[in-house]
Formats: sequence, C-alpha cells, structure tokens
Amino acid sequence: MAVVAPLLALLYSVPGLCRWLARPYYPLSALLATAFLIVRKLPPLCRGLPSQREDGNPCDFDWREVEILMFLSAIVMMKNRRSIFLMTCKPPLYMGPEYIKYFSDKTIDEELERDKRVTWIVEFFANWSSECQSFAPIFADLSLKYNCSGLHFGKVDVGRYTDVSTRYKVSTSPLTKQLPTLILFQGGTEVMRRPQIDKKGRAVSWTFSEENVIREFNLNELYQKAKKQSKPRDEGSEEAPEGAAATGLPNGESKKDK
Repeated sequence: MAVVAPLLALLYSVPGLCRWLARPYYPLSALLATAFLIVRKLPPLCRGLPSQREDGNPCDFDWREVEILMFLSAIVMMKNRRSIFLMTCKPPLYMGPEYIKYFSDKTIDEELERDKRVTWIVEFFANWSSECQSFAPIFADLSLKYNCSGLHFGKVDVGRYTDVSTRYKVSTSPLTKQLPTLILFQGGTEVMRRPQIDKKGRAVSWTFSEENVIREFNLNELYQKAKKQSKPRDEGSEEAPEGAAATGLPNGESKKDK
C-alpha cells in the first residue's frame, strides 16, 4: 500500500504536470533553481567559485549554503503541503452516520439567513488536513446527539471554496493552524469560534475533542433552548424518528456527492 498510493497519486497528477510543463515560466524557474546546484557541483565550473569551507573545496556546499537550501526546501514543502499529503497514506474519509448539511460557496449565506431562529454550528474544513479528518467522526457524533429543529450542524470545504475562507476569515495556510474551525451562528451572526485567533492571525492552541466542544459551545444548554423554541413550530406534526435523522438534511449536498 505504501508503494501503490504514491504511484496512483503520480498517475493522477500526470495531466496537471503536462499542463505545467507547457507554460515556459515554470520550466524556466526550475532551470534557474537547479542552475546553482549544477555550477557548484560541476568541477570545471566550480573551481573559480568562492567557498567558506575549512578544507577549501570549492566544489561542495559550505555551511551557509546548506542552511539556505534547507530553509528554501522547508518553504517549498509548506507551500505544497496539499500535494505532498495526497502522495501519502492519509486516513480514510469518514463515511458513518451524521446529521450534517454540506454548504457550498453559494448556499452557506442563504442558509444561515433563512431562519434566524435556528442556531448553526458550522465546521470549516479541508480534505487535505489530517486534523480535519480526525475531527470528522467527532463532529458527526455530536450532530447525531444534539441536532434538532432549532440547532443544526453544517460543514463547508474551504479548501474547495476559497472565497468562503476569505469571507469568514478562516485561513487555509498550514502555518496558522486554523483548520478545522468551528463557528457558532445565532440569528445569522457569528457568536464565537474555536480556535480563537490572536493578533498575529494565528490560532490559539485548542484541542478538538467532544468534551471540549460540548463545554465551550454550551451544547447542552443550546440544545435545551432550541427544543423549547421549536415546540410551538412542531405542534401538530410528528417528530422524525431518530434513525431517519442520520440520513441528512433535505436539499443539502450529500456526503456521497462530496
């Protein structure tokens, strides 16, 4: 499996690689990036280059050049974290029962404003984030326990809908550690979010456990208030059985479609 996954990822990326090579900017950038390595290691050319090595060998890297190359490699890996993640054995997507509505960039604002009596807890996630994958079954379990007509759970893929991340100020950069982000909406307005963001735009360390979510968002209290508010609207209609609730909300983007 460790060999098959990278091969499949490589085959999947072949069309994109061909389009990448068709643009002269990228091959030229790659040539310039490797030019120094070629000049430094090729004996006829490296003899005249200055070097700070103790042995005076001009055809090998000195400590300063090694530090620069390591720093640039770390930057490239951070910038391409998503591609690197796809070539590794990532955890499987959660496919269990849930009562979650999946939003797109066009439906999230409309749904939050549709009925301001409804409280929403929305997770902003990205499929390439291992933290989001680990939190998926926890969030699904919470939706099964606390979802009712006055308290709904939703998710939006900010890795796919980048304008949503800008609109709700959720950075997808791995450096900020803002994924996943949970936001509580009441009356269509954001009330609180976890993790919190400091003045530098970085997330304050917070553990995405079921206990922390219940405590920080006061889910027990929200659930009781939502049930009381929904009683007048539910009079005269039967409550859906709990088993049917796990199939998803109507008019929502299903997990299979995702």
